[in-house]
Amino acid sequence: MKIKPVSRGLFGVLLCCSVAAFAQTQSAPAPAAAPSPAPAPAPAPSVWSVGSLDFSGLVDGYYSYNANRPSNAANGQVNDLYNFNDKTDQFNLAMAKLTINHNPDPVGVHVDLIFGRANDIMHPSTDKNTDSYIEQAYISATPPKWHGTELDFGQFVTSAGAEVIEAMNDWNYSRSILFAWAIPYYHFGIRTSTPVTKSWTAGVQVVNGWNNVVANNGGVTVGLTSLYTKPKYNWALNYYVGPQNTDTQKAYRNLIDTTLNLTPTPKFSAYLNYDYGQNHTDASGATPESSAHWQGFAGDLHEQFLPKQALSFRGEFFNDSEGYSTGTTQQLKEVTATYEYKWNAGALTRVEYRRDWSDQPFFHKGDTGMVDAQSTLTVAFIAFFGPKR
Repeated sequence: MKIKPVSRGLFGVLLCCSVAAFAQTQSAPAPAAAPSPAPAPAPAPSVWSVGSLDFSGLVDGYYSYNANRPSNAANGQVNDLYNFNDKTDQFNLAMAKLTINHNPDPVGVHVDLIFGRANDIMHPSTDKNTDSYIEQAYISATPPKWHGTELDFGQFVTSAGAEVIEAMNDWNYSRSILFAWAIPYYHFGIRTSTPVTKSWTAGVQVVNGWNNVVANNGGVTVGLTSLYTKPKYNWALNYYVGPQNTDTQKAYRNLIDTTLNLTPTPKFSAYLNYDYGQNHTDASGATPESSAHWQGFAGDLHEQFLPKQALSFRGEFFNDSEGYSTGTTQQLKEVTATYEYKWNAGALTRVEYRRDWSDQPFFHKGDTGMVDAQSTLTVAFIAFFGPKR
């Protein structure tokens, strides 16, 4: 099953650190002695900025129809396998988000607060506190003598995956099976990134595991990241390894994630994403050591056929060979078609059809039925604001 997150005490600590970082200012350079032309007027400050702080946010709502009509008694009236837009046959708030950002100069702070269904899934505890609404909260440092190296400390989203938590930054509205069931959402710890060459950036992460603020076993997970960028493509490769089972450091989880993004023309883009995961369990007492595996690949095509309109088509395959991720030993497939229309004033609409299949009767139908496929139709509206759009 998806690993459940733990969260405590982060908000207060980072708030104090944030105040200290925000207080830094830099004086303007002294004017040159020789006469010079009058400088151009400074741009008017954005209504979404206060001093060195930038504010941005979004509201993401949708209506989803599921042809299987699963009932509340059957599975909570959700689209099986979905993340964030899982509630079906009803209007729902997928996410409301507020971001506060101060770019490092050389110290900065970034905080993302989230509400709605995305928060419920990322932080499933029924006893909500302030920390439960944090998607990211970290301090950044980029000292001039570090030659472009950035160091982050706090809670940040994972580097794995081809998609992100915010639907407006993905091509499709629903998240892929790989996003929902193959990789973590976030980590807590230290993250670094260093430009090795003009095209290659590498990084190291030392974190408290998957979706944990507090480690569940006293061990740490190490992440190695790599991003190679060229004008018409980029290639990301990530590896995470560390103990993940509760109260033991004797068994490790491994994740390999790689994504190739292609941009051959200004209007057409595509990606290929592959994930392989393995989780070992510790042999204790009469319980023998075992190992679970999951892997899958996804491909997506995106065509911006008009300045305000785009079409995206995604297909993927996922093999949960021991049922560790989804709770059922099965092979899954899905195809998704998404139409997008961007409005002028910071808003977009998406209409999406998705079809999922399993080689097992995994999907709920009505009150008690179980079938091997699921079809959904979703209409979503996302409004966003900020100093940059």
